[in-house]
Amino acid sequence: MKAFVLDRYGNNDGVRFGDTPDPEVGPGDVLVQIHAASVNPLDLKIREGKLKPVLPYRLPIVLGNDLAGVVVEVGRDVQRFRPGDEVYARPDQGRIGAFAELIAMREDDVALAPRELTMEEAASIPLVGLTAWQALVERANLQAGQKVLIHAGSGGLGTFAIQLAKHLGPTVATTTSTANIDWVQRLGADIVIDYKKEDFAVVLRDYDLVLDTLGGDTLANSLRVLKPGGKVISVAGPPDHTFAKEAGLNWIVQQVMRLLSFRIRRNAKRHHVTYSFLFMKSSGDQLRQLTSIIDSGAIRPVVDRIFPFEQTKEALAYVDQGRAKGKVVVKVR
Repeated sequence: MKAFVLDRYGNNDGVRFGDTPDPEVGPGDVLVQIHAASVNPLDLKIREGKLKPVLPYRLPIVLGNDLAGVVVEVGRDVQRFRPGDEVYARPDQGRIGAFAELIAMREDDVALAPRELTMEEAASIPLVGLTAWQALVERANLQAGQKVLIHAGSGGLGTFAIQLAKHLGPTVATTTSTANIDWVQRLGADIVIDYKKEDFAVVLRDYDLVLDTLGGDTLANSLRVLKPGGKVISVAGPPDHTFAKEAGLNWIVQQVMRLLSFRIRRNAKRHHVTYSFLFMKSSGDQLRQLTSIIDSGAIRPVVDRIFPFEQTKEALAYVDQGRAKGKVVVKVR
């Protein structure tokens, strides 16, 4: 099959387009012919080798972390799927490879795609959808009557998280640039902070939850908008020892991550709030719940641009610029 393969860490020079063996299908696997895959900042971090302590891949590997396509073969133990099913998925982190013509995944990581979406729209959802679900629902148990701040509301995760949060019922605030204010309001944001003109940490108060997608000073200042007992959940801040332990990383790495997150955890404690790092896990069950919400019309995917499969490296470079509104997708078939 054709695929985009990472041969060496660094920039796009380490990525090549070429032939690679078709994936093997285990007893509990589904083999999917990929129609579309989306490009995420996670792909850039893997390409650059920034996640080697957490994800020690043995190169070469096929890049790509979420997709939509059609089932072409199932393992003997598979119960939920049959050839011809249209599905979407975020493969388990050890079995990534969406920038390819075929992928084999665990049945438990796959769900039927939302009925009304194109393949390109469906492919844009799994990684950001699961991240938003695991932050807002699984970890924060966000409820009507609460208040949530979602940073970078025009980005891939932000556009989905705003819509999911609005569906759950709380007051939703977000940060974005001047040009995107009306647009994120249409997505469902109740309060929009233009970060070029206002300081969110001065304007906002007594929030129950912050979903941080930026890290750095934004993360540090987010502690100030939370009420006592509030939570900041970050996908961009320093990993903590709880994450390292749950990920099965060795004791030394756990202690390193304890040190990396010490300052933000200490500052959170001083503000009587909690900090946690989120690294999303694959889950077909959670995707099925998201499918139900999407099919109801409560959430619509936001796709900024679609690249042909042969231009996957250009799609990676485009995402690397950090200017996309919503998701960037590669059309494989």
